[in-house]
Amino acid sequence: MTAVVAELSDSNFNDFVAKHKVALVDFYADWCGPCQAMKPVIDELAGEMKGKVSFAKANMDKAGATANKYGIMSIPTLLIFKNGKMMDRLVGAFPKDMIKQRLAKMVE
Repeated sequence: MTAVVAELSDSNFNDFVAKHKVALVDFYADWCGPCQAMKPVIDELAGEMKGKVSFAKANMDKAGATANKYGIMSIPTLLIFKNGKMMDRLVGAFPKDMIKQRLAKMVE
């Protein structure tokens, strides 16, 4: 059960979060070890929650202005949006179950 994790930049970020009822965006960098550790977690969640939550990744090099807008100081940072509004923020690497629990509150 695989799902697509979209790649976002400053130019398509707003459209993505506005278009999806519930969206999780993972701000990351290729050189960041904890970010790389989160990749399989995000991929698994995207498969498990397909149809309920839309998932995307935003590389800090391509979404720097967006990261500044949301005050992202550390990566990985996961932002959870509902109906286009940021509702939750997780900073750092988290276990899959904790992320899934936070997302479940948004889709109820």
